[in-house]
Amino acid sequence: MSEHSERESMEFDVVIVGGGPAGLAAACRLMQLDDSLSVVVLEKGSEIGAHILSGNVFDPRGLDELFPDWKDAGAPVTTPVLRDDVFYLTSETKGPKVPGPFLPAPMHNKGNYVISLGKLCRWLGEQAENLGVNVFPGFAASEVLFDDDGRVTGVATSDMGVAKDGSRKPSYTPGYELLGKYTVFAEGCRGNLGEQLMQRFDLRADADPQHYGIGLKEVWEIDAGKHEEGLVVHTLGWPLDNRTDGGGFLYHAANNQVFLGLIVGLGYRNPHLAPFEEFQRWKQHPKIRHYLEGGKRVSYGARAVNKGGFQSLPKLSFPGGMLVGCDAGFLNGIKIKGAHTAIKTGMLAAEAIQEALAAGDEGQNELAAYGEAVGNSWVHDELYRARNFTPALHKLGTFLGAAFTFVDQNIFRGRLPFTWHYATPDHESLGKAAEHPVIEYPKPDGVISFDRLSSVYLSSTNHEEDQPSHLVLKDVAVPIDYNLPNYAEPAQRYCPAGVYEVVEEDGSQRFQINAQNCVHCKTCDIKDPTQNIVWTVPEGGGGPNYSGM
Repeated sequence: MSEHSERESMEFDVVIVGGGPAGLAAACRLMQLDDSLSVVVLEKGSEIGAHILSGNVFDPRGLDELFPDWKDAGAPVTTPVLRDDVFYLTSETKGPKVPGPFLPAPMHNKGNYVISLGKLCRWLGEQAENLGVNVFPGFAASEVLFDDDGRVTGVATSDMGVAKDGSRKPSYTPGYELLGKYTVFAEGCRGNLGEQLMQRFDLRADADPQHYGIGLKEVWEIDAGKHEEGLVVHTLGWPLDNRTDGGGFLYHAANNQVFLGLIVGLGYRNPHLAPFEEFQRWKQHPKIRHYLEGGKRVSYGARAVNKGGFQSLPKLSFPGGMLVGCDAGFLNGIKIKGAHTAIKTGMLAAEAIQEALAAGDEGQNELAAYGEAVGNSWVHDELYRARNFTPALHKLGTFLGAAFTFVDQNIFRGRLPFTWHYATPDHESLGKAAEHPVIEYPKPDGVISFDRLSSVYLSSTNHEEDQPSHLVLKDVAVPIDYNLPNYAEPAQRYCPAGVYEVVEEDGSQRFQINAQNCVHCKTCDIKDPTQNIVWTVPEGGGGPNYSGM
C-alpha cells in the first residue's frame, strides 16, 4: 500500500499494462506456459480494441507462433493480400506506378492479410480470458509503483470522479494498486508510463532518439464495382515535399470496405504544415479519389507510430519490469508493420518471466534474459536489416532515400557494412514560422474531404468533461509567449482533432485546450517544440471508441 491509504490493492504474479497485441500476447503466452499463474491485463479503453488503430496489413508470423491453429480458432484474419500497387505521386494529378521489380523486397505483401487490428485484439482478449487471464478494460494505469529499493512493483490506476478543480465529486472512487512480481509495459507508441521508465532508468542511454509519424486513417464503404478485396495500394510523394517523409495507404478489406490513410513523419520542418489537411488533400488525388467517389466514410482516427527502428530501441528491461511492442519501438518502418513484432516480443517477455518464476524468483531481479532473447530472435534480425531506412529518408529525401532502400534491401539484403544514425529529435526539427511558406489548404468539400470536428465525431471520442485535463502544460505561458511568435503555435495544426486553439478574446490571445476532443494520438507530446505539453491518461474508459479500425 502506498501513501494513498484509500487505495485498495490486488496482487498478481504478473501485471500487464495495455490490451494491444503485445500485452495480450504476453498474457496468453504466460498462461500457455503455466496456467496456475495469476495474470492481469489493464486496458485504458472502454473495451479491448477501443483504442487500437492501425493500417493494417498484417504479417501473421507472430500469430503463427502464439496460436498455430488461429485459422481454425476463428481469428479475424481472413482477407489475404492478392496484389500490391505502389504509386509515386509527382503532383496533385499525376502519379506513375512503380514496377514491382523496383520495390524494396520487404514491401511485397504476399502471405500477409488485410485486417482490422482492433478486431484481432478483441479476439486475442477472448483467448486470454479463456486461458484464465484477468482482463480489466476501462482501467487507466496512471502511476508506476516502486519499492524502497527503486524496483517496479506494479501500477496504480487513476482515480475516478475527480472534478476539474481537483475536488471530489459524489461519484469519486480511488484508484487501485495492481501489484505484481513483474510488470510488463505494453502501452503502445509513446506510452506515458514507458516514457517515465526510460527516463528513470536511463534506458535510452545507448539509443538514438525515437522518431515518429502521425498516422491518420479512415474507413470507407465503397462501390462494389470499384472494390477489389485483397488489393493493397501504397503511395509516396505528393502532397508531402521531398524532405518530409511519409506516405499513403489504401487497403481493400472485406465487405466492400477500404482502409485508407496518410502517415506524416513528425520530423517535418515547416510549422505551417497540418497533417490532417494533408490527408484530406491526398484523398483528392485521382489515384485515390476514384475509389471513394460514390462511397461513404464510416470511421476516422489518428495515432502516432514509431519509426526510429533498430537504432532507437531502448534497453528493454529494468528492475521489476520490461517494455514490449511499440512501447519500446519495435515497428519495422520499411514494412510499415509492428503487430507481428509486438506479438513476438510479448511472447518473449512472457517466456523470460515464466522461466524466472518457475525457478523460484519472486521478482527480485532484472530479467536481462528478455533482452537477450529478443537479440537472438527474428525480430532483431528483421529490424537490423531495416536499420538504415529512416536515416536514409532523413539524409537523402524521399526520392533518393527510396532508391537507396531498394539497393540496400534488394541487392545487399540489409547487410551493408555501415549503420546510419538520425540524432535530431522530432520536436527539434521545426523551423521558425517566418522562414517557411504558409500552406493554403482548400476547404473541405464534404464529399471526399472533411473538417476535423466531423471527423472526431466518427471516432466516437468521449471524455467526462468535468475532470482535470489529461493534457498538461509545464508552463502555461509558453504557447502564447514563445510558440506563437516563433512557430505560429503549431499545436493548432499538428493536432488531428482540434484540441488546441489560439482564441482571440478582448483584444488578446489565449491558448485553449479542448481536451474532450482528444483521440489519444500523442502527437502533441512528441512534436511540441519546447516539449511543454505532457500527455497523461484521463479517467479510464475515456477517449476514442474505435470500431473495426
